[in-house]
Amino acid sequence: MNVYTAAVSVANVWTNPDAPRRIDQAMLSRPVCVKGWLESLTYEKRLELCTANLIQTQVLFGEEVLVLEERDGWAAVVIPGQPSAKDERGYPGWMPKASLAKKRRAEAEAFAVIRKPTAYLYTEEKQRELELSFLTSLPVLGEDRAWYQVDTPLGARLLRKKDAGTLSCEKGSGKDIVQTGEAFLHLPYLWGGMSGFGYDCSGFAFSMLKANGCFAPRDAGDQAKGGREVPFSRPEPGDLLFFAYAEGQGRVHHVGIYYGNGKMLHSPKTGKTIEIISIEDTVYEKELCAIRRYFSPETGGTA
Repeated sequence: MNVYTAAVSVANVWTNPDAPRRIDQAMLSRPVCVKGWLESLTYEKRLELCTANLIQTQVLFGEEVLVLEERDGWAAVVIPGQPSAKDERGYPGWMPKASLAKKRRAEAEAFAVIRKPTAYLYTEEKQRELELSFLTSLPVLGEDRAWYQVDTPLGARLLRKKDAGTLSCEKGSGKDIVQTGEAFLHLPYLWGGMSGFGYDCSGFAFSMLKANGCFAPRDAGDQAKGGREVPFSRPEPGDLLFFAYAEGQGRVHHVGIYYGNGKMLHSPKTGKTIEIISIEDTVYEKELCAIRRYFSPETGGTA
């Protein structure tokens, strides 16, 4: 296996090389045009990402990718940072080879992590170059009062300190997880989404946990088996709520974050946006099948 990194701001991981449609061409180039692509998608075209099983997940700029096979400009990959029952090495799928770069061996003691939903990467001449996502993490080469100099797949670049912070070993609490998620209220749902440009339900839960040092699998079905079991009568803010078909007896199909006071923070489905809702008297009340905790309430650490 060869180690690469994503060399575009956000890269779609496709189900197979035949999955992209003509409307998806903006996400196959380098650089990609994430906002332009999203704006071009009608409701029907967004929904088709799910119903036709076109996209598996996404990776962020600089995220590590293992290439298993190359074919006609495409790479079969697994993503080590996104655990999945589909492959013990990481989440599997296909990416255009053009969206990848050989991993650079930068020696760094710190990483700068974007803390806003999106933020710009700058050239060393302080010109905007790429709009990056929340949680993009890049090795720090140097810094001054206003800027981090970071190593990227494109070479040395700059991030504003007002947009990013250095990676901390400190773990967040359940309330921290909720507070992080509130920054994304009203962001449109995106099937397979793993970025500040759009999340699906499990991508949102995964990313809000990760932002607070708590790590879970990528998909809801796998997430429902991890962490620690929580009684239905004792959820705390930051717990993950899982919902299954057949009034909670079937396959897990959705995950949200418990907000407190009987409410849930979640990324619902295509055509809707991240929201806070009361669970009582909704379909979710009937479908609730599990509650799992990935943080420790006593210390704020991972379960």
